[in-house]
Amino acid sequence: MSEATTNTLRRVKRRIYEILEGAVVDKASHACEIFIATLVVANVVAIILESVHSIHEAYEAYFHIFDLVSVMVFSLEYVLRVWTYSEKHTGPGDSPWQGRKEYVFSVFGLVDFFSTVPFYLQLLFPGADLRVLRMFRLLRIFKLSRYNSAMEDMLEAIKSEWDSFSSAMFLLFISCLLFSSLIYIIEGHDQPEIFPSIPAAMHWFILTIISGWGNVDPVTYLGTVLVIVTQVLAIALAAILTGVVATAYTAQVQRRESIYEMEVREVLADGVVSEEEKAKLKALQAKYGMSDEQVDAIANQVKAEKSTA
Repeated sequence: MSEATTNTLRRVKRRIYEILEGAVVDKASHACEIFIATLVVANVVAIILESVHSIHEAYEAYFHIFDLVSVMVFSLEYVLRVWTYSEKHTGPGDSPWQGRKEYVFSVFGLVDFFSTVPFYLQLLFPGADLRVLRMFRLLRIFKLSRYNSAMEDMLEAIKSEWDSFSSAMFLLFISCLLFSSLIYIIEGHDQPEIFPSIPAAMHWFILTIISGWGNVDPVTYLGTVLVIVTQVLAIALAAILTGVVATAYTAQVQRRESIYEMEVREVLADGVVSEEEKAKLKALQAKYGMSDEQVDAIANQVKAEKSTA
């Protein structure tokens, strides 16, 4: 292969990587993002409608064609991402497979892979009952997380407040063990078919915590008191967990805004904003899911502070 052909192929690979990853915010990457997101939403709607027997029987051929086209698009996307991810690490000592392995074994890479595998398994095993595997197609909804940082923010928020979150979960576990044992002791003799064991009582406790009612009416006075206390505890634990996650999520969003503000200050430090710096800020804005109003407010604040300094 000639050097000119190699350079052209390298430029094409780099361009595809920029479009798929949004490394450069332009019309092509934005159009690609909208197209894939729209196709993912359409797939989820199709999977839901396909579960309705009458609709599935009437439009089975159309569902199959749509799924075939979708799998072709998603398979092409997966192959292109594996091929172009060598552009993520282009340092002197970096290997082309470093970025590829990083993508293949990442959460997004696994989602991209398993969301298309059921189709190919159906081709390899046409007579097998793969209804459970076909539900893996619903994983395609997680592809939207690549274009929205909400889920990543939530996971980062839980990770940053893991001590508080784990403490709340520990309280939940202790409460489950304690109240399940008590309801088994109090109600087990009068309702042996409902509370035959502590694990069965744990099932009642979990239902009570989640829905507010464990689908069981106590027959003893102490059992009634215990159910009321459990329901109050459910509200308290839900408030604790919600407060921990909400606080951590807010802190995570503020942290991202602070990072963006630091980048803006660094860019405006010399008074000149180059095209490369503009592209970097645009990419950072897209990555953090910040609106134009938020970006303008941060930029105006930094400029006002600099003018008064």
